[in-house]
Amino acid sequence: MGFYLIRRVLQSLMALIGISVVVFLLIQLVPGDPARAILGPKASLSAVAALRKAMGLDRSIAAQYWSFLTNALRLNFGFSTLQQSPVASLIWPRLGSTLLLTAYATVVSVVLAVPLAMLSALRRNRPLDHGIRLATMVTFAMPAFWLGLLLILLLSIKLTVFPPSGYGVGFFGHLYSLTLPALTLGLGLAPLIVRTLRGSIVETLGSEFVEAARARGFKEARVLRRYVLRNSLVASVTVVGVNVGYILSIVVVIENVFALPGLGSLLVTSVQNRDFPVVQGIALVLGAIVIIVNLFTDLGYSLLDPRIRLSGHR
Repeated sequence: MGFYLIRRVLQSLMALIGISVVVFLLIQLVPGDPARAILGPKASLSAVAALRKAMGLDRSIAAQYWSFLTNALRLNFGFSTLQQSPVASLIWPRLGSTLLLTAYATVVSVVLAVPLAMLSALRRNRPLDHGIRLATMVTFAMPAFWLGLLLILLLSIKLTVFPPSGYGVGFFGHLYSLTLPALTLGLGLAPLIVRTLRGSIVETLGSEFVEAARARGFKEARVLRRYVLRNSLVASVTVVGVNVGYILSIVVVIENVFALPGLGSLLVTSVQNRDFPVVQGIALVLGAIVIIVNLFTDLGYSLLDPRIRLSGHR
């Protein structure tokens, strides 16, 4: 386990360095002079030169990247050219909202997917199975913003169950306000979990150890819970962990649909106003979150399946 952990941590560090290179190159790929693009065509030459110096654009690419990397390690992402404040001071107050929404959506997707996958596998090739697979296919194919708008029309405007926008006050107020956005994201991720978990359950149901458990007289509920579901969750853990990146990419859209004060809405505003330091900071933070989640997913996967740890020693 120790060797596997060290290897995965080193791989994650290499991935973080790769993300930092890509994020750094964002501003280098801006057509023309980035300082001119930020200030606009009417800015004076002296203002452009001052901004270039402040951003370090007058130095070599290697020197700029080293400065960017060392500052990022100190959680210093530069200075916002639009709001005239440190980028970190703009990111940290909004990070909690985005992380809470991501975690909430992940929980919603798992809560929806596990019973649906179980029912679908137990009723394989029957009308219930076909209905569940069709419903999940429809929700997966629907654009996230369109699904969010439909949920607003149904649960906010028509039934007045949840608020259509806002973030609420206090932890439970946040959860209440984030229910619709989390449901929107969860309905998009749940089909992937249902499909993966259903296939694993069907395969596990035909295993010899399941037949042996039934032959020993164990109740069906215990067999399903202890032997079938537990052994089938391994692949689904990976699906959930990998698709956290998918959720974070959709959060950018969903936070704007529901007017949430998260990183997604800040990213859209920054892109529209060419506030590149903020865009770089957000991209780096979100990329680091995805890498960290994938690391913990791999560790959880290895705990569920010891064969993964053994293969790491080869």
